[in-house]
Amino acid sequence: MIATKISIAEKDMLNQVEAIFQYATEAILITNIEGNIVKVNPSTEMMFGYTSAEFFNQPIELLIPDRLKVKHEAHRKMFQECPHARSMGANLDLYGRRKDGSEFPVEVSLSPYSNSQGSFVIAFIIDTSIRKKAEAQLIAYKAELEREVEERTMILKEAIHKLEQTKDELDNSLKREREVNSMKSRFISIASHEFRTPLATVLSSLSLVEKYSNMQEEEKRIKHINRIKASVRNLTDILNDFLSLNRLEEGKVLVNIETFNLHDLIESLMQDLQGICKGGQRIVLNFSDNGHSMVSLDKTLIRNIIINLVSNAIKFSPENAPIQIQANLGENEVFITVTDQGIGIPEADQKHLFERFFRSSNAIEIQGTGLGLSIVLHYVNLLKGTIKFKSKVNEGTTFYVNLPRNF
Repeated sequence: MIATKISIAEKDMLNQVEAIFQYATEAILITNIEGNIVKVNPSTEMMFGYTSAEFFNQPIELLIPDRLKVKHEAHRKMFQECPHARSMGANLDLYGRRKDGSEFPVEVSLSPYSNSQGSFVIAFIIDTSIRKKAEAQLIAYKAELEREVEERTMILKEAIHKLEQTKDELDNSLKREREVNSMKSRFISIASHEFRTPLATVLSSLSLVEKYSNMQEEEKRIKHINRIKASVRNLTDILNDFLSLNRLEEGKVLVNIETFNLHDLIESLMQDLQGICKGGQRIVLNFSDNGHSMVSLDKTLIRNIIINLVSNAIKFSPENAPIQIQANLGENEVFITVTDQGIGIPEADQKHLFERFFRSSNAIEIQGTGLGLSIVLHYVNLLKGTIKFKSKVNEGTTFYVNLPRNF
């Protein structure tokens, strides 16, 4: 009775194993130690397109793409030397070959075993086409997602850049508004101070002129008339400074190029400027050219640059001090220097010299708006030139202007 029960159990086990072999959805095939196919299940037939008879005793390389057969034979021989259960092609893409020659991706695991008939290898084969396709779609989706993220990031960066630009524009507008408000405050302060003195001088001199009506007092009358003229000139200079600055700020000063004789222009200006010199001051010109004095520049801007620099030299120099103008014409450049022997500029103030409304600490008591040099710098920049200076307190100042000869 016991022997019969074991026999039935073994039979049931064999039937169960055979059922698994026949009905498994994975392809299962068995090869002998030489690598020839001895048995396949129906799923193997469906997967590769061969009949059971076409498989029998064929080398396993029947199911390998031609381009991989040589490598597979080498790998199979290595496996035969040390057979053990394992998966094939770790970290590699494996491919099977159907009867019609088409290829498809597979996963393969090997399990060697032996029985009374010899040594064999069971191969379990899974078609991974659907999974590979899904993986490819996932990779494509990931790439598309990364592309969209990159595009959105770029859009975001552009938006941030535009916001930063807008912020900068607003900051500049706010800064400009503050500067304008500061200018207004300084204008009111300077105007109230600078206008008050010459106006008071005009009024008091007019009152005195009325009293000196006879011929014997002509000298006194002329003295006060000259004071009135000087005060009116001061008022005119102040108004011109403010008007020039306003036109520069609004971009209304345009460069108008014309060809003219620079020597004649400076000579003419010297005659006009000599009239505002203080007692004993004189303007000296040293002019050097290379045969002719013609230049192509903006005559008005050159005139204003020279007038501003020489007027400052006169204003900040003592009586009887010379004002020197040096003009050198090179082949492509114009060099103009204006030198005085005046009060000079303290070293601590020099870095602020071209700023609007700046007054040197040793010039507070001398009339002026603090705009002249700022305007000169604007004019020099419009002519694509440079301006520098050298100064020492109580020894004087020299301004160096370098301009293209032909703009």
